[in-house]
Amino acid sequence: MRLIGMLDSPYVRRVAISLKLMGIDFTLDQISVFRGFDEFRAVNPVVRAPTLVTDEDVVLMDSGLILEHIERLVGPSRSLMPDELPEQARALRMIGLALAACEKTVQIIYECNLRPPEKLHQPWLDRVQGQMLEAYRELEAAIAERPGWFGGSRLLQPDVTAAVAWRFTRHMVPEMVPAEDFPLLVAYSARAEKLAAFAETSF
Repeated sequence: MRLIGMLDSPYVRRVAISLKLMGIDFTLDQISVFRGFDEFRAVNPVVRAPTLVTDEDVVLMDSGLILEHIERLVGPSRSLMPDELPEQARALRMIGLALAACEKTVQIIYECNLRPPEKLHQPWLDRVQGQMLEAYRELEAAIAERPGWFGGSRLLQPDVTAAVAWRFTRHMVPEMVPAEDFPLLVAYSARAEKLAAFAETSF
């Protein structure tokens, strides 16, 4: 399998870490959707990261859909999702919060870095930052309910996505997410980043 995209994207990174944790062999081609637009387009005309080219040469995109395919490929024994329905719902809630935080972080980056300064819309920026902070407050509360990882001693997809999201936001817009307001997420992320699958996909 071939995973395409830069590891500074939380969506690419969550897929790369998940593939490693599930024992899937893959190659990583760090092609930028900006600097390598034409090279990326030659593989996926939509130019969306992450892109995964399966062993059957099927081109998949969107981290959630890619991981859905991989989950079916590996089966229950290597799955990063809980088996029982109530636990799955709780896991999906955490994943949704982390992905929402990622999405809002990306919107902030685009608003601040791609829009001309004289056209920056502060009310929109304030709203997006508020949504991002609410997502992280909910994640902080969810982590407080469970010592260890989501699955107890075993790291699962909600752990991967939450840790990746926090590292991304703190790297890109640290002034907007004060570490002192989220001590559990800080410790959670630091613990995850020491694991091989995270260290090998650092940026």
